[in-house]
Amino acid sequence: MSEPLEKKEDLIRYFASGAKPRDQWRVGTEYEKVLVSKRDGRALPFSGPSGVEEIMRRLIDRYGYEADDEHGRIIALRGERAPITIEPGGQVELSGEQCDNVHCAHREFTQHAQQLIEIGHQIGATVLGLGIQPVSRIDEIELLPKSRYHIMYPYMARKGRLGQRMMKQTAGVQANLDFSDEADAIRKLRVSMAIVPLLYAAFANSAISDGTLNGFHSFRGHIWSDTDGDRCGVPAFIFRDDAGFEDYAEYALDVPMYFILRDHRYVDLTVPPGITFRQYMARGWNGQRASIEDWSNHLTTIFTEVRLKKYVEIRTADSQPPALMLALPALLKGVLYDNDCLAAAWDLVKRWSYPERIELTRMAHKSGLETRAGRVSFKELSLELLQIGSSGLVRQRALNERGEDESIYLLRLIDLVRSGHSPASLSIENWKGRWNYDVARLVEGTSYEAEAPF
Repeated sequence: MSEPLEKKEDLIRYFASGAKPRDQWRVGTEYEKVLVSKRDGRALPFSGPSGVEEIMRRLIDRYGYEADDEHGRIIALRGERAPITIEPGGQVELSGEQCDNVHCAHREFTQHAQQLIEIGHQIGATVLGLGIQPVSRIDEIELLPKSRYHIMYPYMARKGRLGQRMMKQTAGVQANLDFSDEADAIRKLRVSMAIVPLLYAAFANSAISDGTLNGFHSFRGHIWSDTDGDRCGVPAFIFRDDAGFEDYAEYALDVPMYFILRDHRYVDLTVPPGITFRQYMARGWNGQRASIEDWSNHLTTIFTEVRLKKYVEIRTADSQPPALMLALPALLKGVLYDNDCLAAAWDLVKRWSYPERIELTRMAHKSGLETRAGRVSFKELSLELLQIGSSGLVRQRALNERGEDESIYLLRLIDLVRSGHSPASLSIENWKGRWNYDVARLVEGTSYEAEAPF
């Protein structure tokens, strides 16, 4: 362990240490995916011959991954460049490498998806391009035998109505972007937070759960809104002109802690009355003193829509069909890595008050692109945002071997939004139409195999 933390300045320096010159900026993407049985669309168990752990074993045997285990169970894989982890309900996540461009991320994701398709086919499983488990209820989904999650799961039930759903049922896609200094980090954090309602609308993809329509375009987004008010949502301070690293540290200091990690074991800190990081830093706990590693782990338990660590994490979007999975990192790279595009994106949403932002996010969960901000529809605003991101990518001119820039990863979503659709509205239309309320047709229509090659 490092020396005990004693001053708030140590926490602020943690964020500042992530600053990089422009030529070292990268893009990272994390992809959560729901796996189900081909036969009935139910969530794969973690255990057993047709479960997620068996998929992990076969990935080890077939592709040479190395296992990370806990209490004799495989809970993650180490790859040559990127790890594969398992979320609480058996969702499989690729934590992608830091790539120079989205073309690199596309190659990485495509290889990963093809491996999952191949192994899943062997055991009667498939990956769905959805942001939520479409059939299984939470009491039917096995909780991953990982100590961290067995601390979080009962705590979730005490903090909100839907946190356990978040853990077991939902899947998202996340983009990680770099910054040059404090001012750049806060600007990116502010703009990313401001466009959250538009991201929910354009990337909505969780309209069917528990075997039926749930009344939302992004039910996943709604779930996050009732998970834990202490650590979720969009903090108001980020929209202050004078906001900085210290403000984010102050916010994080008052978030209750889940655990600390000692000797590779999680120590539960959720037992009432609980303890915030500020209290832990001031007086310790049971003989333990706060360290920078504790601070780093604590920051991973803050679930704001956009999260600050040594980079900016945008966590809003539902998981996507494979053909759209790279649209989120592409959009954000185009917007956040071009100063003119960053300013243009801010211009789209800067007039909303903080209460309006919260209400528009709630409306986007429910109605997606049909949401309106006054006289302007979210279809129009989202399309403009996508076009801003596309122009930034064109100017950045990162080309693949065919001479194409990264804007190619936005073309399908731009066409979709222009037509008035999101992935969720297509699912709703298909569920009522050609799928005829049939889970088997939903599984067939949203399976990764239906889109391969991507």
